[in-house]
Amino acid sequence: MSKAEKYRIYLLLVFVMLSWGFNVIATKIIVSSFPTITITSIRVFTAALSVFIILSFLNKVRLPSKNELRYILIAGFFNVVCHHYFLSIGLSQTSASNGGLILGLSPILTTIVAFLFLKNKITFVKFLGILLGFTGVTFIVVIGSGGGISSISFGDIYVFLSIFTQAFSFVLIKKISNSLDPRLMTGYMLLFGSIILFIIGLFKEPGGLEGIPHASFDFWMIFLASAVISTALGHMIYNSAIGKVGVTESAIFINLNPFFALIGAVLFLDEKISSTQLIGFLFILFGVLFGSGALEEYLHQLKLKKKHVFIDKAKNV
Repeated sequence: MSKAEKYRIYLLLVFVMLSWGFNVIATKIIVSSFPTITITSIRVFTAALSVFIILSFLNKVRLPSKNELRYILIAGFFNVVCHHYFLSIGLSQTSASNGGLILGLSPILTTIVAFLFLKNKITFVKFLGILLGFTGVTFIVVIGSGGGISSISFGDIYVFLSIFTQAFSFVLIKKISNSLDPRLMTGYMLLFGSIILFIIGLFKEPGGLEGIPHASFDFWMIFLASAVISTALGHMIYNSAIGKVGVTESAIFINLNPFFALIGAVLFLDEKISSTQLIGFLFILFGVLFGSGALEEYLHQLKLKKKHVFIDKAKNV
């Protein structure tokens, strides 16, 4: 791969993180305007349709096998139903800045779940990263609330549950990724999850569809940007980048997600960023770098490159 192509992928990853960070703001606006679960199900369904339309042009659409369907249903339950259910409710009860920062823990939680279910090794550096990450959340959720444990927002807890259930689903996606294209699996999971969320909405939010057709033009622009750009296109670009530059290099860019969420909260929602949130952000930033294994892998790759350069020079002498 040429340097120009690699830099192009890096720019696309920055764009994805920008869209994901701002998507926290978009989701906050969406769930604050209409019944939370109902509007979320419609947004996720729109994202699913977008994925299938894009993949149809790439000739990547096919029916899953029975074994693949089993993984799609289970992973879809955790990755879409639980994740979007908890996230939408959480963002309706907490600030967008808090939600964006807590979402930054995703790589760390994925490391923990991989250790528990895939028996992945946790080194001292990763363990240190996990401690740093959760220290950051403590600053944001407990200290930032000003009242200690008793004043923790349930919204923050729901956001945390949303990324924990999503991290658990990554184990299932990993197990089936060799058989089924992750991008196609994403489309099926979004489709299945949107249907289940809609059914839940019918029971928990009777009449939830009323008023949605009369939403403003600005609302639908935010809705489409969230569904098509952030949820559908964003995940497809990210999954494609993993296949080209690797999991580790792609994961490093996730550190930009909470940063853009903070900027979006200030620009679009006029939220004030406290010193406590900034301290928490720094803890989470270094926690993700250490805990996800990104730093270790990056240093290892640098060491290998230096070794190859040294060998090449020795051959030329």
